[in-house]
Amino acid sequence: VCLTCCSRDVMVKINQICHQNNVKFFTGDVFGYHGFMFADLGDHEFVEEKPKMAKMNPSVDVGPEAKKAKLDSSETTMVKKRVTFCQLKEALSVDWSGEKAAAALKRIAPDYFLFQ
Repeated sequence: VCLTCCSRDVMVKINQICHQNNVKFFTGDVFGYHGFMFADLGDHEFVEEKPKMAKMNPSVDVGPEAKKAKLDSSETTMVKKRVTFCQLKEALSVDWSGEKAAAALKRIAPDYFLFQ
C-alpha cells in the first residue's frame, strides 16, 4: 500500500491494518523543500551480495601489508538477512528526553520534527 497526501491519523490507521495483515506499507509527502518517506515492510528477508576474502599465500606476501585481509572482487557470496520494521505509530512516539534518544538526536533529520 502506498499513501501520500493523507493526515497523520489516516496514515497510522492504515499502517496498523497493513501491519496486522502482513501487507507492505509506504507513505510519504513533500512540503516545498521538505519531505518524508516511511516504509513498514514487517519482517523483511533479503539477500545481500558480499565479496569473498582472498586467501593469502604467506610465502609470497611478507610485511605489514600481508597481514591485511584482501577482498577478491571476482568472487562473491550471498548472505541472507532479515530486518524487522517498526510501525509508523512507534516511529512517531519516540521519547526524546532519554539519554539514548539524546545520542540518536544528532543523526535525526530536522524534517522529522517538522512532520511532527
